[in-house]
Amino acid sequence: MSEQRAAYRYAKALLDLAQEQKKLREVEADMHLVKDTIQENDTLKEVLQSPVLEAADKKSALSALFKSADPLTGKLFQLLSDKKRIPILGEVAAQFISLSEQLKGQEVARVITAVPLDTALEEKILGQLKAITGKAVVLEQQVDPALIGGFILRVGDLEYNASLSSKLDHLKRELLQK
Repeated sequence: MSEQRAAYRYAKALLDLAQEQKKLREVEADMHLVKDTIQENDTLKEVLQSPVLEAADKKSALSALFKSADPLTGKLFQLLSDKKRIPILGEVAAQFISLSEQLKGQEVARVITAVPLDTALEEKILGQLKAITGKAVVLEQQVDPALIGGFILRVGDLEYNASLSSKLDHLKRELLQK
């Protein structure tokens, strides 16, 4: 099973449980914190991805790092530890946030750029996305200098890749075929 599909299933189960226990707001706040912390901390990423460290040690580190988290979040850490799936925690958090936003009638769009977007461009993108989807859109930004220029936009299952690195790769493939 791919990591993204597995992360979706864990996120969906957590969302259903959080709704059932009326703790959606608390768990969503935890998932934002988990996602942001993992994205901003390379050492934590390495710890979670490490095949050398035991799952129990990773779980202990997460419990210590997020000790003020809701008990449901702690149960997620335990479940991922038991199933040896802690490396997908960041993706589970991102999927949970996306599912929660959809539940609220909002669409989550992820834009990956080589440099941070300025406010005017962000508003223009949000306007276009709202016109296309007909829903309120929440824009998540990610910076990846490897794109060189341009952007990658993901909304739901759709992806539009207008990055310079993608266009260069496409051109390279075309030249090699001839």
